Amino acid sequence: AGGFPLAAVVGRAEIMDKVHPGGLGGTYGGNPVAVAASHAVLDVIAEENLCARAAELGAMIRERLEAMARRNAFSCIGEVRGLGAMVAMELVTDRVSKAPDAALTAALVAKAQEKGLILLSCGVGANVIRILAPLTIPFDQAREGLDILEEAFAEVVGAR
Repeated sequence: AGGFPLAAVVGRAEIMDKVHPGGLGGTYGGNPVAVAASHAVLDVIAEENLCARAAELGAMIRERLEAMARRNAFSCIGEVRGLGAMVAMELVTDRVSKAPDAALTAALVAKAQEKGLILLSCGVGANVIRILAPLTIPFDQAREGLDILEEAFAEVVGAR
């Protein structure tokens, strides 16, 4: 919704149809300005072909992370996964046990931040680096971010 708060409640028809009118809603539902803004955002997504760009951007990021995972120096990358431009890298103590390595993850986030790259960590084991680049990011800028990530990772792994 272009920065406006907007929400929707969805579900299977047999469930949604059982609720009386006005009985189901959300805090951010029904704001006409937010609805108009969301329509404009959907137009931009279609006009700029951002769904295809998300797939292309995500593939580039996954390929880079998977290449890092294949190197012995980065054997702590347990899994790379993602959908479109939302990509995650799971850090583990070793690939056999796949035990979460929260300490390595925290160290990587801190080192990347020192180098000017903000990373998000998440996961129940606090061992997942989540990459959520804007769909409009220039590919050169995304590569620069991945370069910083790889450099920070090499420093953190080398310091262990």
